[in-house]
Amino acid sequence: MKIGFLKEVKDTRVAISPLVVLKYEKIGIEIVVEKGAGQSSGIDDNDFQKNATILSKEKVIQSSDIIISVNSESITPISLFKGKIVVSNFSGESNKDELIKNLKSNKVTAYDLSLIPRTTIAQSMDILSSMAGLAGYKAVIKSAELLPRMFPMIITAAGSIKPAKVVVLGAGVAGLQAIATAKRLGAIVQASDPRQAAREEVLSLGGKFIEVEGAIEDKSAGGYAVTQSKEYLDRQKEEVSKRIESSDVVITTAQVFGRKAPVLVSKELVSKMKKGSVIVDLASSSGGNCEVTVDSEITDYNGVKIVGNSFLASELSHDSSNLFSNNVFNFLNYIIKDGKMINENDDSILSSCNVIK
Repeated sequence: MKIGFLKEVKDTRVAISPLVVLKYEKIGIEIVVEKGAGQSSGIDDNDFQKNATILSKEKVIQSSDIIISVNSESITPISLFKGKIVVSNFSGESNKDELIKNLKSNKVTAYDLSLIPRTTIAQSMDILSSMAGLAGYKAVIKSAELLPRMFPMIITAAGSIKPAKVVVLGAGVAGLQAIATAKRLGAIVQASDPRQAAREEVLSLGGKFIEVEGAIEDKSAGGYAVTQSKEYLDRQKEEVSKRIESSDVVITTAQVFGRKAPVLVSKELVSKMKKGSVIVDLASSSGGNCEVTVDSEITDYNGVKIVGNSFLASELSHDSSNLFSNNVFNFLNYIIKDGKMINENDDSILSSCNVIK
């Protein structure tokens, strides 16, 4: 079997790394890579050439049984992919329905890596968790760059500087990494999450948990937020608003699978924050947790900077490419047996990822 990897159109990541090529070689899979695919991640074509073949995009598509990309934007022009199997991440696709319709009309079989279930057996394939951890880290670093003050407490002969106050909304993978990073930088960190199980995780990282009773919990939600009652949201708003008004940095990570992200920070609340404060909204691509977030932009509202970016992991292209590559390998190693793909009808992981149904 031959698997092809594409160069991304906008993303800095690549779905294959030189070290992972060796893993494919060990299981008898031949790898072809589009010329310049790893350039934005600091990977030269020469790094691939020992164990993979470098080709043009057209030849990669023509010669491959399965074609891989980090994002679905690279699946273009669709006519080139007619009758092929593609594996990609469709979660950031603005015209997903139209794309799927075009793929279907060209008899393309497409699997969405963002739909891999968050189960124990699929953990090693979970691109969302891998990227979320990196995004949580980068969100804190980004906020520290934009904040006009230091994170840690400093005592000098000229006086002392108080530590920055950070509020993290959502204590999933991204939120927990944000908490850990902000604590390492010396900030005072508070976090809110409707899941009681998150309380111990927040405390273990040195954060303070904002207690709000009456949350609806759903263990089958796979780490995503669950739609809450109006009563709970009102109580949460009251408790969290007090912390946000006095905070220096707010990092929001809450997303509801398949739905618009919940608005947790209103325009009114932003106007009450201190001048120079920073909000990093990691849910911006699905509507944003902050009412004034603009996706893929840094905006200023009443002296508060709001960073709308759901793809901060791509700014850490070296590490994110390595993790993504391993996730993809684990997925393909799971679905390919004896040089053939397993029967989709016999496997819940593979069937759940198929977007052409």
